[in-house]
Amino acid sequence: MKCRNCQKKLEHTFVDLGASPLCNEIVKPNQLNDGQRSYPLHTYVCDKCFLVQVGAQVRPEEIYSEYSYFSSFSSSWLDHAKRYVEMMTSEYDISRNRFVVEIASNDGYLLQYFKEKNIPILGVEPSDTVARAAIEKGIPTEQLFFGEQTAKRLSNKYRKADLILGNNVLAHVPEIHDFINGLSVMLSEKGIMTFEFPHLIQLVENNQFDTIYHEHFFYYSLHAVQSLFKKHGFKIFDVQELNTHGGSIRIFITRESNNDYEVRNNVNRILFEESEKGYLEVAFYKTFEKNVKQTKRELLSLLIDLKNKDKTIVGYGAPGKGNTLLNYCGIGTDFLDYTVDRNPHKQGHFLPGSLIPILHPDKIRETQPDYVLILPWNLKDEIIKQISFVQDWGGKFIVPIPKPMVIGAKSVLNKL
Repeated sequence: MKCRNCQKKLEHTFVDLGASPLCNEIVKPNQLNDGQRSYPLHTYVCDKCFLVQVGAQVRPEEIYSEYSYFSSFSSSWLDHAKRYVEMMTSEYDISRNRFVVEIASNDGYLLQYFKEKNIPILGVEPSDTVARAAIEKGIPTEQLFFGEQTAKRLSNKYRKADLILGNNVLAHVPEIHDFINGLSVMLSEKGIMTFEFPHLIQLVENNQFDTIYHEHFFYYSLHAVQSLFKKHGFKIFDVQELNTHGGSIRIFITRESNNDYEVRNNVNRILFEESEKGYLEVAFYKTFEKNVKQTKRELLSLLIDLKNKDKTIVGYGAPGKGNTLLNYCGIGTDFLDYTVDRNPHKQGHFLPGSLIPILHPDKIRETQPDYVLILPWNLKDEIIKQISFVQDWGGKFIVPIPKPMVIGAKSVLNKL
């Protein structure tokens, strides 16, 4: 097995999470007895380019054929997208004579804000379910996997892009060099690109092992992503640190030949921080798995103790990260009676692997559980605010990451 960036043999484990089904392969009621395929969820780090990656590669067509993640169901994520559009239009002259292309545009959650400003847009989205939702909103969308050949067709059909953006897409692309070749074809000579992705520093320091799943082929440090783009004649000229998805970075990219943008201090500062913390040393990566195993034991101990006291526990959310957590820890309906989700496309179905039923959020008020396990912990403040009524009957929340803890609604609401 070789590194997908530099082709060096992969020999060093980052963390082994056993075997798990595809995290967004929601099970329908008529499929309950059909069984699901599981795949190894074993991640490695390359000792040459320090790119962290999943060893077993599942074809993207399998992952995205029936994709159930709709970005628009998170109000905080919509706010994040709107702020981004305001920044790009005010600081980077993205106006009505520019052309904006978003790769992995999902249900049009972000491009809708460019559309409101009458800026020409195009979404590129491989999944039929969310692509159709975007088109229904009036967002021009091509249902395609992006790569060099796709970029040639799109640039001929439309035109070169002045801004290409992608939020949480770089991790999802197994053929990363073909993807970046496509960016080079699609981008205008003076164009810029921005990409957001969870920062490896945050994953390690905050023990975010549940963000590892088959859909995420790569886990990037700034060093690793910089080396990829540099090979294709691009430079990262700025980096912003974000609090989304438990701690992300947004990189700003243009061609090496474009002198309109000088490399800012943020880039070198974060590169230096990664180097100082050991992200260019294989030995550093080998300490992560110990923390993951400890978190598993602590969460199971907490849940076992609560169930032995006859407490009722339910889940909130049906995110990909939640399925990694539940399947790795072996948590099923023996611990969680059900989980809830605002996405109607998931309600009435079952989580992959654990087969925990997914219900409407109103079920929490109806059954009044003692504890709610928040699976999308990165949205815990938003979720606790939504269902603060849990405190009316003395209910509490369990947040599993970075380490399991029980919190009351009041303690969170007082900080908001």
